[in-house]
Parts: sequence; C-alpha cells; structure tokens
Amino acid sequence: MKEKKYELKIDPRILELLGPNLYTNIYYVLAELIANAYDADAHNVYIIANINDITIEDDGHGMSYERGDIEKFLNVAAVSRTNDKDSETESLHRMKMGRKGVGKLAALSVSETVRVKTIRDGEKSGFILSRHPSGSELQQISDDDISFSFVKDNGTSIVMENPQYHLHKTLDIVKRNLAKIFPLVNEDFVIHVIRDDKEVLLNATDETYATQLCSFISLGDDYKYLANLVPTEFPQIHSSLVEERDAYTEKLSMKNSEGIISEYTLSVEGWIGAYKSVKGRKIDVLDFPDNFISLYANKKMGEFNILPRVGQNKLNEVYVVGQLYVDLFELSELPDMALSNRQGYKTDDPRYEAVIKYVRETLLADILEKRAKYSAERNKEKKKKDIENQSHNEELFRKAVVDFKKNTSIKAASEISKIIPEAKESDVRNLIDNAIEQNVSALGIKPRIDAQKKKILISHTKKDCPLADIIYKMLIFNNVPSESIIYTNCEDEICRVPEDMPVYDYLKKFFVDSYSDQKMYVIFVTSEFSEKSWGALIEVGAAWITSIDSKIFNIPPCRPGNPLNDEVTWHTTERDPQTKELSMDKVNADMFCQKIEDVCKKLNYTYKERSINRSMLESLVAVN
Repeated sequence: MKEKKYELKIDPRILELLGPNLYTNIYYVLAELIANAYDADAHNVYIIANINDITIEDDGHGMSYERGDIEKFLNVAAVSRTNDKDSETESLHRMKMGRKGVGKLAALSVSETVRVKTIRDGEKSGFILSRHPSGSELQQISDDDISFSFVKDNGTSIVMENPQYHLHKTLDIVKRNLAKIFPLVNEDFVIHVIRDDKEVLLNATDETYATQLCSFISLGDDYKYLANLVPTEFPQIHSSLVEERDAYTEKLSMKNSEGIISEYTLSVEGWIGAYKSVKGRKIDVLDFPDNFISLYANKKMGEFNILPRVGQNKLNEVYVVGQLYVDLFELSELPDMALSNRQGYKTDDPRYEAVIKYVRETLLADILEKRAKYSAERNKEKKKKDIENQSHNEELFRKAVVDFKKNTSIKAASEISKIIPEAKESDVRNLIDNAIEQNVSALGIKPRIDAQKKKILISHTKKDCPLADIIYKMLIFNNVPSESIIYTNCEDEICRVPEDMPVYDYLKKFFVDSYSDQKMYVIFVTSEFSEKSWGALIEVGAAWITSIDSKIFNIPPCRPGNPLNDEVTWHTTERDPQTKELSMDKVNADMFCQKIEDVCKKLNYTYKERSINRSMLESLVAVN
C-alpha cells in the first residue's frame, strides 16, 4: 500500500478548542454531516446507531487522495465557494450547502476521535481526526481496515467512536427531530436511520404539517401545492383561512465581498401555518418543539426558530409553525452571515433584519388573524351544538315530566281507591308524596340540563365595558370557566352570543325556555348609560320576572332602583368625567371582592382568598 500523508492545514489546537464546543445538539451535528453528503451529490445517507459508535455513511462521489480531494477536505476553514461556479455541486449541480469549511469538525463535538473512511472510483483513503492531535499529520487508516456497510465504489463514512451524545432509542423520535433540522428529503436524496435490524426513512415534513393545520399561507409557486393538503373543516370560510401568495420580495443595497455596493432582491419563499390544536404534540422531553418558524438557505437550515424574536409572547403563538427559505442568505458573492455552528445568523445583517421585520409585522400577524377566524368559527359551531343538545335534553326532560305526572297520578289514584271513602285529606297527601318519591328517578336527566346551562350573565352596556371587563377577569381568576358566562362584548368569543343568533332569542333560552331550576345569576353593571339602554332594561325586567339572584355594580351618578333589588348594598366604582378612568376606594374594593366570592360560592366554584383577590383587583383598577 502506498504511504499517504494526511496533513491538517490548520493549527491542531483548534480541534481541541472548537471540537467539543462548536455544536450544542446531536441533531445539528447530524445535519452538518448530512449537508456534506448532499454537497457530495449523494442519493442516500445512512445514519447508523451502533453500540459503540454513530456512523454517517453516504453514496456520494467520495474523496480521492490522488486527485487532491483529501487535501482540500483537510484545509479547515478554507472558503469553499466565492462565485456562482463554486456554488454548484460537481455532478448534480445542486446548490452547495457548505461554505465555511468547518462542518467537518462537527463530528468532534460528539466524539474524541472520528474515523473518516472514503472511496472514489475504487480508491480507498482513511484517517483519524482527534481533538488532541500530536501534530498536523493525522493517523492513517490502512486500506485493509476501510470497509463500508452500504457504499461500494464511491462514498464516505464518518465514524464517531464512543460518542458523548447518543441517539434516542426510539428511531421515530430521531426521525421526527432530524426532519425539523434537515427537511430536504425526496426521491433523489433519501436519509435512512438504522439501529440493528430496524430502519426508518425521513419524509418531507412540510406535507405532514399541512394536514394538521387550520390556517395556512404559502409563499412562492413551489409551496402552493401544500394549500390543497390543509383540511377543509369550514368550507364557508376556507378561502379566508388558506391563502396562496407570491414570494415576498424586497430590494436591498449591499456591499459584496469585494466592497462594491449593488442592489439585490431579497426573496422569501416557503409557508407558515397554525395548528388546530397543540395538545399532545411534544411526545418526548428531548423533542424539538413543534411550534417554530425556521429559516433555510439553499435548502439548509440556518436558524431553527425565530418565533421568540418575531413574536410578542402571545398565547396563540403556540399554534404557529413555518418554514421560510431565503437563498440570498447564502449568495456566494455576499458576506457570510451564518454563525459558525449553523445555529443562527448575524442579527445585524440587513438581509436578516429585513426578514425579521417582514415576519414580525406582516406574516405572523396575518396567520394569527386567520387562526382567530378559525377559532371563532369553531366556537360558533360548538355553541350551536351546545344549544341543540340543551334543547334536546330539555325536550327529554319535558317528556320525563309528563311521564312523571302520569305515573304519579295513576299510582295515587290506585292507592286512594283502596281507602275511599274513609280516607282523610292528609292520608291522600301522604300517599301522593310517596308515589312521587317512587317515580322521582324519571327526572334523572335534569342534572345534565343544569350542567349545560350558562350560569352567569354580565348585563351591561357597551360604554360600561371597562367595568364589565374587570368583573369578567375577576370571575375567571376565581375559577369560573368562560364557558359558563354570557358576556356579549367579551374578547373571548365563547362568552358571546352565537354570530347568527338574535341576542334575545339566545337569552330567552336561559331565562324562560328551560325546565332547569338552576337559574341564571345576573351581574348588573349599572350607570347613567344603562338607564337609557333598551337592552339593559329588558335584561333587568327578565331577571325581575323570573326572580333571578343578582349583584349590582354601579357607576355614579346612577342610583339603582326598582325593579332591581335596591334593598341590598351595591358596589360603587367611580368614573372620572374627563379621562373616563375607573377607580374605587378601599372599602368598595373589599366589597367588590366579597361580591365576586359570593357569586362563586353560590355557584359552587372554588374562589381565592380575599388578600389574593384584593391584589388581583388592584392590578386591574386604581384603588385609592
């Protein structure tokens, strides 16, 4: 065998400094090695989890010592592309992913020693990378010790011995996480994950995501087809939930690597969407999160999640997922903006700043608006079904009442006939009571009717919403579910009246058309405006006629009067005539909490301690 020399073109100490610190996650390391295989025009990459090593093997063109491929590989940190010609791979003319020349060190983040074995047109070569080399010349691997699991005439194998990171024992979890980091898989580039006799193949994640979304925006022609995979749950509004857009473009003036200022076109392609639900999505603690917006360039991930950077920490942002492709990030003639570990970009680069601004101000806001439309429609449908179920159970209850009366009468008549004419009135009454007791099981459906009912109505005018909002927030804070509250101007759609249902028809179902003896609890927000509101007067009248229990929260100069129960003490909140800001004194603040707690007590909700409620109230309104 011909003696070969493998000389690392860099101070060997850099391996000790960078090797274990360059990457923070095994999946980023795998993605870097897979990218090298992609640039080598591989069609297959095999990730093999053995007992004592993790091997990455590919069927790319491999490296030849005689042709100088090995020397080029060992020239660490040498720029791999500076122009359009350098940017394409050797035979398949793919856009190269590598650029910095440090990806080959990725494996040293996992292992102290890494065996590199390669073959090109039958010519074998091999050497050992180490975090602690004795010099610039690396240890050679003899041809007899160079073997492959899948490769024949061309390819490369990277063997990370005694790895300090390990792949998850469940291959599907490895597959799921790796697919988020490296989504570029198709029939021309297949990634195999293997352990023992088990094997899984990575598939295109964007298609899988699309089937789980309720709202969606595509950018560019290459991603329009995904819109057809988003389920059509509400056909009447589907076109407003799923949208196909052209790629976003923006002109930027930038200096190239030679310092010449030119105009470039920033183009953002890809997609963004929102899940129907995030319940149960993150199965394993080591899983990457499923809500993210990733940035890719030349199909390679540059930053996994910009959502914390573009979001506002809103609750509904947990539903967002997206993959955006910005090839200008990797244009060879422009300065390299990727961080050394390929886990982010330089945040002050104009290209990055432009993308972040677009996503934050436009794309994220638009997809959240679509998600809100979906949520509103779903809640509307749920309300309709709840009302239908309520009506159905009410009808069953009516029938049960009829059957109850009939059975009771028959039973009572039978018993009475046995003692007439000697029967006393008290005896008859006792007999009827006994008969009712025997048939009371016929009313078993009633608890279901009570459970389905709305329990609290916040009666108010729109101008008094600031005080109504405080009452609503305090009820929620004290464990009253929003589903139990009717609040027609609430931000939470589930508390509002269904979109296509007249408000008074809706309220009539709870005030009048019900066999349930669990009556609505009404919280009246009274003011000078409610005295002139037709709707508020109707609600007062309905509550009075049906003898519903209530609480009064008043804003002077209004003074509550009949038919409201003005004999009990009401709460007073002051409203500044100029600023319209609300405030209350300490006595009324304590009374406010007392009334909220009393409502919860009567409806069997577990309310919080007074001191906690006082603290919460003071965060919502000025207490003097």
